Amino acid sequence: MSKLKQIRELQNLTQEELSANSGISVRTIQRIESGVIPKGHTLKALTKALNVAENELSGVSVKTEDIRVEENHVQVEELSAHIDYQRLKLINLSSILFVILPPLNILVPFILSRLLRQNNLLLKQIISLQILWTVLAPIFFILGILLKLGHSFTIVLIAAIALSNVFLILANLAELDRNKKLRFRLKFSVI
Repeated sequence: MSKLKQIRELQNLTQEELSANSGISVRTIQRIESGVIPKGHTLKALTKALNVAENELSGVSVKTEDIRVEENHVQVEELSAHIDYQRLKLINLSSILFVILPPLNILVPFILSRLLRQNNLLLKQIISLQILWTVLAPIFFILGILLKLGHSFTIVLIAAIALSNVFLILANLAELDRNKKLRFRLKFSVI
């Protein structure tokens, strides 16, 4: 198994997700996972997307089962050392305080991520999800108003929109706590 495939699977990414995050084609990722050693721009883009050092991807595939298991264990420790899940959960939960003030539900987690020195794929997904929700919420609100179903419907719509974001945040928080991954992930990253 290639190092790229090991790291990609440890981070629960598909080839398509890695392609979207790195800008490298799925076909190139498949070639690297089948044994081609990445170089130059491809190596840099993949290491940046996976948040690993270049020398971790530039080596050859692992041959023996014992080395693969030991290397897999070391990589899991290295990847979890880069991600502080407690801080990540705090950053995710900070969005819930500003569900009613949509620009702050993005700004506060972003500032908190810088203060807590967190910069990883999961964090980018959390903030990207908040950006997407902030863009879609007014669209749904305007569409609801255009339906002209009355004032009580408008109040229910506002509550439903706010509660949908609370649900996204809490579901991701629970999944981070249980499985150290996000329940709701986007196929792209806005930041």
